[in-house]
Amino acid sequence: MEIIWVLIALVMLSFVVLPLVRRRSAGIQQVTSGHPDAADPANYGFLRQEELDIRMPGPDQDLLDVLDLVQRTQDHRAAAQLLQGTEAAGERRWQRVQAFAGAASLELQQRPGGVSDTPGGQWLRVWRSEAPKDAGGAAVHAEFLVQQAWRTATPGTDEFRIIMEEARAALGDAALLAPGDPVPYIIELSVARGLGYSQQEFEQLWLKILDRAPAHMGAHLAALHYWCEKWHGSREQAYAFAEAAAARAPQGSLLAAMPLFAVFEHLPEVNLVTGFYQSEVVTRAVHGALFAVHAARPDDPMLAHVRHLLVFFLVRGERWAEAMGQLVHVDGHVGALPWTLNPDPATDYAIYRALAVAGYEANGGSPATLQR
Repeated sequence: MEIIWVLIALVMLSFVVLPLVRRRSAGIQQVTSGHPDAADPANYGFLRQEELDIRMPGPDQDLLDVLDLVQRTQDHRAAAQLLQGTEAAGERRWQRVQAFAGAASLELQQRPGGVSDTPGGQWLRVWRSEAPKDAGGAAVHAEFLVQQAWRTATPGTDEFRIIMEEARAALGDAALLAPGDPVPYIIELSVARGLGYSQQEFEQLWLKILDRAPAHMGAHLAALHYWCEKWHGSREQAYAFAEAAAARAPQGSLLAAMPLFAVFEHLPEVNLVTGFYQSEVVTRAVHGALFAVHAARPDDPMLAHVRHLLVFFLVRGERWAEAMGQLVHVDGHVGALPWTLNPDPATDYAIYRALAVAGYEANGGSPATLQR
């Protein structure tokens, strides 16, 4: 199987549109272009790699329309109106705050400004100066500072700490403007990780979130990072946090998928265990995530996040048909784990998608047999 991964990656990176494969009793094998057994994801209605949207995990047309308007006109008012009309304790508000902050941060990175050039993201500065009591603008500004810290400075340096401390002060202002809003406290989870809050301090912050939005999936994912081995916890603590969240998940909640995210955060850099992705711990986490996806509302904003991670594990576990079942729901948007860890998320996603199609067809599947 390792040879197959290398071949697929080389083909993708050599600008061949998609790996071409054929069915064989021994498994999946690369074939030449035009071969009658070649597997082509386009046959399933999947988008071309260059058409994939890397900005978000799933569709949010209202957000895209407003982002386009704000960036085109540099007028923040449409963003303020969208956030005012978005449920405070819901997952979508948190995602939209992240998106606006990320857009401003990327604008600034692309246009840092100069003597005669206005820096990118100027609309956010105007938003804060013209509407200092707008809770949405305050939250976006705080998240912008957090993203700037992670994007432009190295954790542990004075520069990083200065920006994070500024973000923490901005979060205090945002929390005062909207006492019942969990978003400022969710943003602070990233500050807590970056500044190394003690576990007692972190627990106090976490209780504030639970008081406001106890089943918030985005908050749980942000908190999980703190408890991971690579930050301020351990594998055991991260697993315990994720499993506790899954155990208390209300009906229809995607929190049942939390153990799969904990497993992903602790994957070995080099896997020397044969059948690791068919192991009991992975299988149990995958089944929990599949159950969560099946029970969730179709319009749950976090559903795409879980589906994308399932694609990764199902392909690695050679569960081709199940991987295809997730791909038909998420194809088109790839702004989610695990793809966003790659400098080119669309390429990473397209490789896994091609493998899923190849494996599916190698085992007798076809566009006609795929359930949508």
